[in-house]
Amino acid sequence: MPVVRLLEVLPHADFVVVAAALTPETRGLLSAAAFSAMKRDAWLINVARGGLVDTAALVAALEGGAIAGAALDVTDPEPLPDGHRLWTLPNAVVTPHVANTWDMALPELRALVGRNVRRFAEGAELEGLVDPAVGY
Repeated sequence: MPVVRLLEVLPHADFVVVAAALTPETRGLLSAAAFSAMKRDAWLINVARGGLVDTAALVAALEGGAIAGAALDVTDPEPLPDGHRLWTLPNAVVTPHVANTWDMALPELRALVGRNVRRFAEGAELEGLVDPAVGY
């Protein structure tokens, strides 16, 4: 689903899982407008980058009941300061940026390196290239 259609699809989602890259275009993607568009019983789950979510708007949405809750493996700022409201909200779960554990990540990293070594030897395009101009 393209980002330009986000507000159109949010009212239909029970869970909104954020797994996008953080770019100038996606910073604050989950804003007050997005939280207003979500169902009151919907949950936000962010396993990507904290900057994708407008933290002040999220706190307001959680406190005001605009959404049911949030599970955040990443925050903005990160680390979340002591005393931040997200630590004490009963409908917010904050984890220590560990959504992708070593047990999950290392096998895929090994496989990616193996595939890219083969691709390099074959003169094929490599997987997972970073484009600094795009931001990821």
